[in-house]
Amino acid sequence: MSTSAPPASLQVGEAGPPPRSTSGTRPALAAVLLGFFTIMVDAMIVNVALPSIGRGFDSGMTGLQWVVDGYTLAFAAFLLSAGAVSDRIGARQAFACGLGLFVAASAVCAMAPSLGVLVAARLVQGAGAALAVPSSLSLLRETFPDPAARAKAIALWGVGGSVGAAAGPVAGGLLTLVDWRMIFFVNLPAGAVALALLKRAQRSPRQEVPFDWTGQVAAVAAMGALTYAVIEAGADGFGAGQVLVAFAVAVVAAVVYLIAQARGRHPMTPLPLLRSRTMSLSAAIGFALNVGFYGMIFLLGLYLQQVHGPSALATGVAFLPTTVLTSFMGPVAARLATRFGARMPVVTGQCLIAAGLLAMVALPAGAPVWLTVVLMVPVGAGGAMAVTALTALLLEKVPAERAGVAGGVLNAARQLGGALAVAVFGALVADRTAFVSGLHTSLLIAAATVAASVVATVLLRTQVPHRIPAFAADTGPCPLER
Repeated sequence: MSTSAPPASLQVGEAGPPPRSTSGTRPALAAVLLGFFTIMVDAMIVNVALPSIGRGFDSGMTGLQWVVDGYTLAFAAFLLSAGAVSDRIGARQAFACGLGLFVAASAVCAMAPSLGVLVAARLVQGAGAALAVPSSLSLLRETFPDPAARAKAIALWGVGGSVGAAAGPVAGGLLTLVDWRMIFFVNLPAGAVALALLKRAQRSPRQEVPFDWTGQVAAVAAMGALTYAVIEAGADGFGAGQVLVAFAVAVVAAVVYLIAQARGRHPMTPLPLLRSRTMSLSAAIGFALNVGFYGMIFLLGLYLQQVHGPSALATGVAFLPTTVLTSFMGPVAARLATRFGARMPVVTGQCLIAAGLLAMVALPAGAPVWLTVVLMVPVGAGGAMAVTALTALLLEKVPAERAGVAGGVLNAARQLGGALAVAVFGALVADRTAFVSGLHTSLLIAAATVAASVVATVLLRTQVPHRIPAFAADTGPCPLER
């Protein structure tokens, strides 16, 4: 899940669905805001609690990597087809299903008797969030057919998500002082209230929308197998049998996915879109941005507690300046793009991330914690600025009917970047006796990855001779919006 800007923005100026009764407008808006806020809190709350979870289950680094990546992988993989599911069963019903699944999985996480159960429940949490987030936007679109009212509702949606992301680390630190299981229990009352409000909202219409079963299964298999291979390689080496098998499964699944997108009647992500220069470069940039941002969040949540020794609450407070500042970077990115062009805020954000990561590596061993906290700020601010501008730049270059598909691919690539960063960096810091050297190596890799993505941004011209074409094949609805 992202702590930076929300996914692709809704096309608020397009014609909406037929007018709906206003009787359920307020309950629907309240349910969406509370549900999305809860999901965004959960996206950040876990990192602060990782050391406590590790002690609770006597788990090594591999287990903690899966606690984070289980959620991220499921979110990334199921995000691609969430829009199709939302249209098939209706936006309100899809949001209720997604949020209900998220809340039920949170209860299992809170009562998990073993690490394996916790990881499995985190996978379900991620799948629920993947369905709830895009369907929440679809529900707002239906509920507010007037473009001005819809724009206000979506602005509140974005603010709620930003506040949730900012509150996550502090809430995680505070609740972990009681028991790490409380970080999951807290989702239950908030989710229950949101679901109760949702019952008062008008039921959404269903549509006959095709679903790409082959593509969805292949996407899950490819992402899951690749992440498993990287995590287990860190523990057992790249020559281990299960690692080689996992890499083979990832390759086969990726090939199946590409074939399904090329030859399927209703592909989730049509091959012309995946082959387009704009889409491929945008996905690569988004991947690199999350390697830097999520890699830092994962590493420093462990570093501050295991090396410097502050409490979980103090660690959560240390993240607060970064998470709060990211909430304000969207308007900044928009102003920079208006004045200097869309690529300028993307490059600026990338440079801020790389500079912040490199500065952390240069810190002397005895540097105070507040210096690390200060250097986290440009990484978070740069990430939010770059993602916001990159999303806008991509959506300018695709047809309106393909904006959601492109946004889904971009955000899936971002989540995959975060998952693989946790997988690789977790292996490098697994040895506590060499934690600091592993931390520095990880930060250097993250900085180099982000720096390399600047080249891709330069190649992503603001003005292109031809837009990405619309596709004759029906690719289904937008996975992030309607």
